Amino acid sequence: MMQKFNNQHDIGSQQHDLNSSPGKNLNGSLRKSGSDFLQNNIDASPARSLDGSFRKSNSVISAHSISGISASSQIIPTSRRMYKMLKDFRRKLVDLELFTQSLEDWVLEKSLADPASGKQSFRSPFLMDELCRLDLALEGVLFQQLCRMPCSSYASDDLKEDEFLAVEDFLHAIVNGLWRTFWRKSGPLPFFLSCPRPPGSKFYSVEKAISRGRIDELCGLSLISKTGNDLHAHWDQVMELALFRSEILSGNDLKLSPSSICEALFYGIHVLISRSLSKYCTIGNDSIFVLVFDSKFGGVVKLGGDLGKLEFNSANPCQSVVEWLKCHAEINVSSVDQIWNKLGNASWGDLGTLQVILATFYSIVQWNGPPRKSIASLASDHSLRLQKRRLEYRLIDNGNAPVHFQQASHVQGEIVEVEQSDNPYSRKRASRLKLKQGEILVLEDQSQGQKSFQIQESLALGNHFIYIAVSVDNPTELLTVYVGAHPSRLEPSWEDMSLWYQVQRQTKVLNTLRQEGVSSKYLPEIIASGRILHSGSCKKQTPGGCCDHPLCGTPILVTSPVGEPLSLVLAHDGPLSSEEATRCCRDCLVALRTAALVNVQHGDICPENIICIVNTQGTRSKLSYMPISWGRAVLEDRDSPAINLQFSSSHALQHGKLCPSSDAESLVYLLYFVCGGTMEQVDSIESALQWRERNWAKRSIQQQLGEVSALLKAFADYVDSLCGTPYPVDYEIWLKRLHRAVDGSTDRGKMIEEVAITLRLEDVAESSGTSGGGT
Repeated sequence: MMQKFNNQHDIGSQQHDLNSSPGKNLNGSLRKSGSDFLQNNIDASPARSLDGSFRKSNSVISAHSISGISASSQIIPTSRRMYKMLKDFRRKLVDLELFTQSLEDWVLEKSLADPASGKQSFRSPFLMDELCRLDLALEGVLFQQLCRMPCSSYASDDLKEDEFLAVEDFLHAIVNGLWRTFWRKSGPLPFFLSCPRPPGSKFYSVEKAISRGRIDELCGLSLISKTGNDLHAHWDQVMELALFRSEILSGNDLKLSPSSICEALFYGIHVLISRSLSKYCTIGNDSIFVLVFDSKFGGVVKLGGDLGKLEFNSANPCQSVVEWLKCHAEINVSSVDQIWNKLGNASWGDLGTLQVILATFYSIVQWNGPPRKSIASLASDHSLRLQKRRLEYRLIDNGNAPVHFQQASHVQGEIVEVEQSDNPYSRKRASRLKLKQGEILVLEDQSQGQKSFQIQESLALGNHFIYIAVSVDNPTELLTVYVGAHPSRLEPSWEDMSLWYQVQRQTKVLNTLRQEGVSSKYLPEIIASGRILHSGSCKKQTPGGCCDHPLCGTPILVTSPVGEPLSLVLAHDGPLSSEEATRCCRDCLVALRTAALVNVQHGDICPENIICIVNTQGTRSKLSYMPISWGRAVLEDRDSPAINLQFSSSHALQHGKLCPSSDAESLVYLLYFVCGGTMEQVDSIESALQWRERNWAKRSIQQQLGEVSALLKAFADYVDSLCGTPYPVDYEIWLKRLHRAVDGSTDRGKMIEEVAITLRLEDVAESSGTSGGGT
C-alpha cells in the first residue's frame, strides 16, 4: 500500500485579507486551527504551520480540509493477498441490519457528543463560507426540477415511484447545471444516474425498476462515471451515492438519525472497497459523498480513509469494518435542512440544497478534474453584477419614496457628462467603471500634461476590466489601460483594494523600476499615469481633490505593450507546445531576473498575469511572453504578496512572505499548468500545501514537464532544491541554457539594459536539475 501522510488535525490557518472573521461550521461552532482560522477563498492572507516548515517526509499538514476532495485516502492494493481479502470482505459484507447494530451505539454517542466536554462529534464536511461562496457563484444559474416531489401523506407504490422520479430529476438538474456552468456548455455529460440495489446486485434505472415491480428493492440513486461506450453501472464507477429513506431525522432535531448515518457508511465503504479492487478506477483522492434524503429533508455524509489500516478478519468482516470506521476513517456529517417545500419544489437557494450541490461539485472534480471556471472566480463576479444592478436602478432619496433614476444616454466617442449633484447618495456610486468602445478618456499626467485615449476593446479578467486603447495623438499603437476605483468611495471594499493594487500600486512599482534604471522588453512600460479629467466645470476644492462627478479624479494607468492573457490563450488553444512553453519560461525568467537586480519580486505569477504578445516582423509573426500586473510586487520586507491557492509558492502560503525562489516556484507551477498538468481544485491554504507536498514528493510536476522538455524538467528539479531556502536563484546559468534552446544562442534574446547596477549572485550548489545539462 502507498504510504499516507501522517495527518495531524487542525494545523494551518486562513483568514480573509480585509476581515479576519473565523469560519463557522454549520453547527455554529468555530473550526480553530493551530494558529488562526480557516479562510475565505476569495482572497486570503497566508497561514503558518506550527513549526514553520513545509517539506517534511512526515507531513504536519492536516488532512482534514474544507475541500471536498481532501487527500483522505489513496487505495491501491499492491499484493494478491490483500486483493483477495478485500474481495472477500466485499462479498461477505452484505447484512445492513447487522452492520447497523454493530455501529449504531457509537454513531449515537458521536452524534450526541458535546465539543465543550472534550468529546469530538462529527464535523460538517463544509464551512458556511464555502456555501456562501457557492451561493454567490450560482447567481443566474438555472436549476429546474420538472418532476415535483409528491405532497401526499398516504403510502402507496405509486407514491414511492413518484418520489424516486422526483429525486432522479432533482439530481439530474444539479449535475447538468454544474457541468454546463463550470466545465462545458455543450456536449454529452460524462456521467449518468442509475439506481443501486443491495451490494452484489445489478443497478437499475428508475423506469426499469418500476416496470419490473422492483421499486422497493432500490436504496436510492448514484452518479456513475462513463467509461467508453459502456453504459452499465458498476460499484467502482460510483462518483456519488444518494440514499432515499422514508425518514432521516433524529427525533425532532434537524440532524441525521444514527440509522441513516450507518446506512450511508455501509454503502460508502462498499464504494471505497470496490474502487480499491478496480483495474480502471484511477482517481487520486479517494473519498465518497453519500447524500441522504427523505421526501422533505436532506443531508450529506462524507467517508474517507486508508483501507491499508483495515485489519482483516474473514470470520467477522462486519466487526473489522466497524473497528476501522471507529479508529481510522474520516467521517463528516452535515446538518439536515429542507430540500423540497410543501409544493414539492426544490429550494435551490437554501442551505440544504447548497450542501447537496457542493458535495456533487466536489464529486465531479474528483473524477473529472478541476473546472474551467472556479467557484471563487464566479463568486467574485457578484460584485460586478451588484454594481450593474445599482447603475441600472439608482435609488435617490426623494422625500420618503425612492425614485427610479434613468441614466442619460450619450453619444459614443464623447466624454460622458453627468449632471452634478450634492446628494450624498451620489457619493456611493460604483467604484468600477465599465467603459464602452469608442469612449475617450482625458488623462491629467503630472509629468506630461493632458493626454487623450480612445477605448477600442475591453477584457474582463476575474473581478476587474482592462482596456485596449489608442492615443488620440498616435492612433497606430495599441495600449493597455487600467482604470482604478473612484476616490469618493466611502466604504472601501476588497474589490476596491484589488483595483488599488492594479493601478496605484502597479504605477509605483513600474516607476521604481524605471527610476532604478532597469528596463527590458519583457517588462511593461508606463506610457502615462494620472487621474481622469471630465468635461464641464469641476468643483473640486483642492488640486489633488475631486468633485461629485462620477469620473473626477479616478486613477488611471496606461502601459505598453498589448497582449492576450495566457489564461485566455489556454482556454482557446489548449496547452502550449514544447517550443512555446520553453519560450514562456525564458521570457518570464528574463523579466524576473531584471526585477531581481533591484530586489523586486513579482509576487503574483499566474496565467492571468502573463500576456502573450504577437510581434510581427515582415511577413513572420513571433510570440513573446511578459509578466504584467506588478501591483502585488514585493519591494521591501513589510510588503505582502498575493495569495493564489494554485500558483503561490509554498513559503508565501505558509508565512505570507516571499523567499528568494518564490517567483521561480510559481513559474514552475505555471509551466506545469500550461503544459497540460492538472491543477487540483483546492479551497484552503491547507489543502493547497497538501497538493504541493504530494506532487513534489511523487515528482509529478517534473514528470509532466519532462514529457514536454528535458530542460524544463531540469529547471523544476533545480527550483525544488531551493524552495523555502534563503538561497537566490542562479538566473544566469538557466537563462544561458534557455537562450540556447529558444534562439540557438547564449546572447540573442537577452535585450536587458542595466544602468549603474551591480549585483553579486552567490553560488548555489547545483541539484540534479542543474547537473543534467540544458539540452
